[in-house]
Amino acid sequence: MTAPEPRANPLLVGHAAAEGVLLDALRSGRMHHAWLIAGPPGIGKATLAFRFARRLLAGMPSSDETLALDPAHPVFRRVAAGSHADLLTVERAYDEKRKRTRTQIAVDDIRKINGFMGLTPAEGGWRVVLVDGAEDMNQNAANALLKVLEEPPPRAVLLLVCDAPGRLLPTIRSRCRRLRLSPLQSSDMDGLLAAYLPDMAPEERGRLAALGEGSPGRALLLAEEEGLRLAGLVDEIMEELPALRPARGYEVADALGRSETAFSTFMDLLRASLSTAVRDAVRGRADPEQARLVAARPLDAWGDVWHALTRLQDETERFNLDKRQAILSSLSLLRGPASSMQ
Repeated sequence: MTAPEPRANPLLVGHAAAEGVLLDALRSGRMHHAWLIAGPPGIGKATLAFRFARRLLAGMPSSDETLALDPAHPVFRRVAAGSHADLLTVERAYDEKRKRTRTQIAVDDIRKINGFMGLTPAEGGWRVVLVDGAEDMNQNAANALLKVLEEPPPRAVLLLVCDAPGRLLPTIRSRCRRLRLSPLQSSDMDGLLAAYLPDMAPEERGRLAALGEGSPGRALLLAEEEGLRLAGLVDEIMEELPALRPARGYEVADALGRSETAFSTFMDLLRASLSTAVRDAVRGRADPEQARLVAARPLDAWGDVWHALTRLQDETERFNLDKRQAILSSLSLLRGPASSMQ
């Protein structure tokens, strides 16, 4: 069983408080025209946004204790299929020319909202716009959205789903009611992964839950992309530092450098392992391996390494640079200034 897309997912776990805020807004009859649903990636923000949109579009009584709508309901089915006339979803578009998803939401994508919100609801209720990945708007797109927020039409709701609200214009944030979602608790993670990965061994699900850090989306993505194997490789590398042999670095680079998915997953796990080690050391909770590694440099130096790794990954993915060389450079950064694998 795999997790359905957010627009088709009837299950929301771990966000009862946020759901209650939306229910209260429905019951009060004083609906805010724009909501900023923020939080780490993969924790259920878009799932909650579509859940709220379905309830608005269904026009049903708000006396229930949740926003849930029966998957057999016509509104649920049309939202899942992307065919509801009163719902517009905006996200990074697919670039047919380059055969990949664009890195930004463009101004033309946002301009569609103006015309859509100005129409009379086709079914006599609400019109809902959901911007998924709002932090990906470029400057022109953000300015175009601001104009929509400044003059909101009646019976229209804008839902901004955002991983990084700090990247939005302050004027956009100030015109939205913010709803902050937190990573899931361990028990919720365990239950979801057991439902979605019933054939996986419990200890492997537990490892995925730990790697996911409260994000079921991240845990499930790691399950699809050999995350457990790559996490084991990262553990081996961290244990060998700072005495990682250059030959070992070349082995890792040769094994991963030709795969876009493996490179991205490996780099994500490598940065996460480093940040966890430093964080645990600061809090006095580091295990012996973490303490040994962190003690090799001042804490601010490790911060510089983490930022350098982040820039290296970002530039490699954005400009389609040599992934093998990026891995060698990353491992050299971890080994220290005296090292060289190049």
